[in-house]
Amino acid sequence: MRNFPVLAAKAASVAVLLGAIGILPAVAQAADTDLVKQGKELAFDRKLGNCLACHQIEDGVSPGDIGPPLFAMKARFPNKSDLRAQLWNPTKSNPESRMPPFGEYEILSADQVDAIVEYLYTL
Repeated sequence: MRNFPVLAAKAASVAVLLGAIGILPAVAQAADTDLVKQGKELAFDRKLGNCLACHQIEDGVSPGDIGPPLFAMKARFPNKSDLRAQLWNPTKSNPESRMPPFGEYEILSADQVDAIVEYLYTL
């Protein structure tokens, strides 16, 4: 326990150094960009997410109108985990929902649901 302050100070110094030269933000941003791109592809894929079957989405072709338009998602779902829960199993919050429980019924994998959430959070 005696060395904890020293180790903590060293770790903080390394983090500051990496952040200052831009390594940490660039790596995180690249990963986020890739995940958002994957999420958009899944959301627009008529054989997978197929969000366009029911929702209007910016840049979407032939959108449906069964569900609400998907925009301002951060305002509508300030807690990202609530958006994920909605995709995972919308019948928990609304038993009458027409939206399929993508995660619960294994229509999409957990990673695919996460990618779509990341994409939707950019709208």
